Amino acid sequence: MSFPPDDMLPVPIELIDEVRGFLRLDHVEDDEAIAQLLRSAARLCENFIGQRLIARSVCDRMPVRTEWQKLKKQPVQAITLVEAVGPDGALTSLPLNDYALDIDSDGVGWVKLLPANMVARIAVTYDAGLATDWAHVPTTLRQGVVRLAGYLYTHRDRMDAGGPPSAVTALWRPHRRMRVA
Repeated sequence: MSFPPDDMLPVPIELIDEVRGFLRLDHVEDDEAIAQLLRSAARLCENFIGQRLIARSVCDRMPVRTEWQKLKKQPVQAITLVEAVGPDGALTSLPLNDYALDIDSDGVGWVKLLPANMVARIAVTYDAGLATDWAHVPTTLRQGVVRLAGYLYTHRDRMDAGGPPSAVTALWRPHRRMRVA
């Protein structure tokens, strides 16, 4: 299955309908604004929980090391391509026997280049996300995104009144992956 690129978070009409229902709106004039607010709310959710909601294609560029390197986005569904990055930025596919890949039980993706490579940088393309579409996103995450988009919609013309509702983070917190810096 092919996923959209990382910068293209899909927003189906059903999700816009959920926000309209939450806000008790009976018009569709603001649907595009609501879709943008849903994208923003989803990005904030992803940053908060440390995971992608909807699976999307991601490409990490990294220096070559012979030890395992962790991919940035999680949970990794599949690692699809490893390429050498030339000095001019040109990409060349690496043979399978030049690198090793792993996805652990937590959905963390790992890559390492095997010794005897003359490559300085690599580009790793992979698919990362909790679900294939919004219908399969865990309910508490989806509800938090809808509530936050509704909050952003109702506060779009006002000064920030102390930040988003605490109910949003309460819905997201059980899914949060903590990172050690």
